[in-house]
This record gives sequence, C-alpha cells and structure tokens, in this order.
Amino acid sequence: MDLKQAREDLIKLQMKMAAYEHGMGAISYDGETTAPKGTASNRAQSLAILSEEVYKMATGKETVELLEFLDENKDELTEKEQRMVYLLLKDLRRMEKIPMDEFVAYRRLTVEAQAVWEKAKHDNDFETFRPYLEKIFETTKKFAAYCEPDKDPYDYWLNEYEEGVDMKYCDDFFATLRSHIVPLLKKIEEKPQVDDTCLIGDFPEYKQEELATYLMKVIGLDMDHVGLSTTEHPFTTSLGSHHDVRITTHYMRDNYASSLYSVVHEGGHALYDSGSQDDLAYTVLDGGVSMGIHESQSRFYENLIGRSRTFVKYIFPKLQELFPEALKGYDAEDVYKAVNKVEPSLIRTEADEATYCLHVMVRYELEKAIMHNELEVKDLPEAWNKMYKEYLGVDVPNDTQGVLQDSHWSFGAIGYFPSYALGTAYGAQFIEKMKETVDVEECLEKGDFGPINQWNKEHIWKHGCLYTPKEIIEKAAGGEFKPDAYVNYLETKFGEIYGL
Repeated sequence: MDLKQAREDLIKLQMKMAAYEHGMGAISYDGETTAPKGTASNRAQSLAILSEEVYKMATGKETVELLEFLDENKDELTEKEQRMVYLLLKDLRRMEKIPMDEFVAYRRLTVEAQAVWEKAKHDNDFETFRPYLEKIFETTKKFAAYCEPDKDPYDYWLNEYEEGVDMKYCDDFFATLRSHIVPLLKKIEEKPQVDDTCLIGDFPEYKQEELATYLMKVIGLDMDHVGLSTTEHPFTTSLGSHHDVRITTHYMRDNYASSLYSVVHEGGHALYDSGSQDDLAYTVLDGGVSMGIHESQSRFYENLIGRSRTFVKYIFPKLQELFPEALKGYDAEDVYKAVNKVEPSLIRTEADEATYCLHVMVRYELEKAIMHNELEVKDLPEAWNKMYKEYLGVDVPNDTQGVLQDSHWSFGAIGYFPSYALGTAYGAQFIEKMKETVDVEECLEKGDFGPINQWNKEHIWKHGCLYTPKEIIEKAAGGEFKPDAYVNYLETKFGEIYGL
C-alpha cells in the first residue's frame, strides 16, 4: 500500500464517517425537538439501518487494512494523523468485539427509549420506562464485558466518558468535595435565607426567547453556525462538524433564570464544539475530547462567568427591559444573590453551585450499584428517593421530579454523570490560570467576551481531540488536576454572599 494514497484515504474515510454522523445526528436532533411525538419508531428504523452501515464501514476489511498499515508507518505521519489513526483503531477494536446485530439493536432501543422516557416523565409513569431502562443497563454491562472482559464494567464506561477515570478516582474526588461541601452547607443553613422573588413571575416564552438570543450574542456564539431550539431536556449537538452546532433550552413560564442559565450552559458546550481548528473539520479530531472537558466549558460559562456578580450586573438592564414588573424595586445585586441562593432542591439542572455535586453523587452511587447488580432497576425510584433525603434532605414527591428528571439513561449514557462534577472542578482551575493573563472582571464589565473566549480557544477549544483530557488540563491549567481550586471558589464565593 502506498503511504501517500493511504494518508489521502484516511481523510476520505473520516469525511464519509462524518457525513453519516451528520445524517444520524440530524434525525436525532429532529426527534428531540420538532418531530411529531409518534414518529420514534420511524426514526429508530432509519437510524438502525444507518448504524449498520457505519458499523460495516468502521470494521470492514478495507478500513482495517488501511488503519493497520498507517499504524505500522506512524513514525512517518504527522502528530494529527497519528492521533486520528489511534482513535479510529481504538473505536474499531471496540466495535469488532460487539456483534453487529446487537450494536444495531441497541441503537434502535435507545431511540425508542428516549421517546418513552419523555412521555413517562410527563405522565409520572416510571413503570412504562422501566423495561427499556432494564435493557439499557443490561446491554451496557454486556458491551463492557465484550470490550474489556477483565475490567470492571462501570470502570469501563467511566473511562469511555472521561479517559483515565475509574471508580477509585471518582470516590476520592467526591470524598474531597463532600468533606468541604457538607460543612459549608451547615454554615449556610444557620444564616438568613436569600430572597429570590425577583426571579419569580409570569414570563412569556417570546420574551425568554429574546433573552436567549441576546445571551448567545453576548457570550460570543456565531449565530450563523449555532442554532437554538426547545426540548424537554436541554442539550447540545454538532451535526457533521464544528461548522453546524445546535443548542436547546426549556422555557419555564414562572422562572426566567432557568432558561437563562440553560442557554449559557449549552452555549459553553457550543463555544467548545465550534472552536476546533478548521483543519480538524470532518475528522475524528473535531469537537470536544471528553465529557469532563466539555462540562468544564458549559459549567464555566454557566457558573464561573454567568453567576458572577459582574456578569449579572452587565445583563441586568436587559432583564429590566424584558421583565419590568418582576424586577420593579430590585437591583442587580438582588438578582446576583437570588441566582446564587443555596437551597437543597429536587432538580439537578436547577441546583445551586454549592449543592449541585450532591445531585451528581446520587446518580453516581445508583449507577455503580446497578452495574454491580447490587440494585435492580425496579427499585431505582425507592433508592433515589432515599438518597435524596440522605444527601440533600429533601422529600421527592413523584418520579417526574425524581428518577425520571434526566434524559441521560434513556440514551444509554451510563457513566456520564461524574463528568459534570469533574468538569465543574476543571473549570475553576482554568479560570484561576486565565486570570493570570486576562482581566476577566474588566471583560465582563464591558460585555466583551473576546479575550475570555480567545484564551479558551487557544488553550482548549482549538485542539479538539488532538490531546487526552489529562494533557488538555495540564496545558490549560499549567499542571495536573486538583480539586482545591473548586472548593476554594465555593467557600470564598458563598462565604461572601452569606457572611460566613
């Protein structure tokens, strides 16, 4: 095989894969947003067929020969080409171990499960969703055993979402957080509670939509390449490449802050996805390298920036313009304290920064128990409610606000949730380093996200998947990951707000 031709074929292979992913992504995005409710089986049929084609292409004889040849000659490849071959071979070896019929059947299952989950959540009907969730957990265990039979199945999936992470890593990380968060919450409980009535009222969807568009522009999203829609559970996806990124939100008529921070959170994902270097487009290096690094960007913009006093002060005039009645008699400081009110709650996506990671810990412990056959899916609601009482001190009134609140399990994202907490902690370390060279406060006072985004682009976004998560952290933070920056941030911020 000629090396020059093989390098050209490598690019062609990835472009073809990107085209299939574009088509499947568009079908999935349509299903999550505007598709009629009864069309899930239709999408499942199309996605099953397309998934089979992707499987054949990714594991076919020509692909195997091409990648093995390039791997044998990797010393003659560029750094980017070497990484492409490594990632493609890694996926190939994994897919080869999973029978094609089971791979396709699982794709069909998750499409159908997402539609069932949405209806089950609306109807407070866990039993309807349970059979699908049982099959999803059963399949994830089976696939882990196929791929790495000598590895703990939950460790396998944790590592798939965040390379280098396992249960030991997560246990140590969460223990560190808990040792700081629990005492902090006890101190806050003893203080007078923050008034958040400035967030409550009647907020028409069209005004919240105007706010969403305004926020997207403020944080620097390219509106020609990033679209916004609505869905039951907000998410971000790229269609084909970083040139086409979609975000979604969910408008709550009685609380504008919900969508405000949803848009900024998903906007952080979109900034990362759309920030890859152009020469990575249509390759496996395009987009975010891991869910932990991805969540570092979404949580960075949502909390470290979006819930800062300076940012709230900057957007306050827009809030007054859109919601004059609700904000009559309030100032920016009132809104700042309201959006940072610490109060144990039911819903993860609405949680304050101080209690947020407790929500993640609940999901982590439940996933771990199911993956090790210590808990059955049928007992999830009871276990969920018990842990929410233990971890957050709240009573769960129904499954809609409990075990059914997140969409992740419906599409098979087992092992994903720890990435939210890890990413949040990564972000705190990143902003510490950023402030050494960027006057973040001045940027927010002016509403100029240019220097902030440029720093993130230079240190994180532009690299796409070229480096491992660990390497990205070391490049961006100037050293290895340590949760100290995050706990210090929490203790300092809420100590100031609550006068601790």
